[in-house]
Amino acid sequence: MECDYVFWDNPTPVVAVVVEWQGDLILVRPPHWPPKWQGLVTGFLERGETPEQGVLREVREELGQDGELLSFIGHYAFEQRNQLIMAYHVRIHGEPVLGAELESYKRLPPEQVRPWALGTGPALRDWLRARGFFRDD
Repeated sequence: MECDYVFWDNPTPVVAVVVEWQGDLILVRPPHWPPKWQGLVTGFLERGETPEQGVLREVREELGQDGELLSFIGHYAFEQRNQLIMAYHVRIHGEPVLGAELESYKRLPPEQVRPWALGTGPALRDWLRARGFFRDD
């Protein structure tokens, strides 16, 4: 028996942001995460929005600041969640003001930040490595 229905299971586009403020990195924690977990600012790309627009929107929504888009870090397959992550480096110039989607943030010097294995971790690793803050040894 043949069916004409095709199930498209395409990855969902997600933007991720390495946020820099006064030389430090800002890591964030949504309310549903365990207390010791921190991550990058992230969000789903919206209809009609470029990745660059999405990144700046997410920074405004989650940290209450306009961001200065500095560079594209790369794109990363997050197969466990069927997502394609597009990561950028953004600088903010004012103190973060948490939006409704976040529970807390942590400000750390880049040399104290260690990337994680999944999701946005590889983007953070690449950003840290390119600046000499991380080596794989």
